Amino acid sequence: MKIVSNSTMAGSKRRLSSSKGLGGVLREQRARLYIIRRCVVMLLCWHD
Repeated sequence: MKIVSNSTMAGSKRRLSSSKGLGGVLREQRARLYIIRRCVVMLLCWHD
């Protein structure tokens, strides 16, 4: 799974850098960090 995510991120960074510029790349990175942070908090707070 890690190999797949690395290859998709590399492909999307190439596309975004040419079409959206630096602002679009930064916005996407902030969105990714937000999603990762939400997932971590959910996993830490999850009680079975």
